[in-house]
Amino acid sequence: MSEAYIYHICTSTFWETQSLSDVYIHDSLDNEGFIHCSHENQLKGVLDRYFQNQQNLIILTLDPSRLIPELKYELAPIGELFPHIFGPINKDAIISTKKIRTTV
Repeated sequence: MSEAYIYHICTSTFWETQSLSDVYIHDSLDNEGFIHCSHENQLKGVLDRYFQNQQNLIILTLDPSRLIPELKYELAPIGELFPHIFGPINKDAIISTKKIRTTV
């Protein structure tokens, strides 16, 4: 993982529902107007805060230079800047996926 990239976490099940689409759309786009992402050094905190005790997660690695929708860095209540994507993510911006917390 590199600082040149940004990351999005979702469940394996949700990722699979997006498999036939040309774009990735998370529920937060409708609910909040953007898709939450993180920098590599923010992943542990995000996992601890929002995905505690969840299994079968996927980390999507995104190349911001390939994104079609607008990317903004916004201040979160915890005082850190987080990358937010304001539209469906074109899948060619997703350069890799990594399964974490998998169950057997």
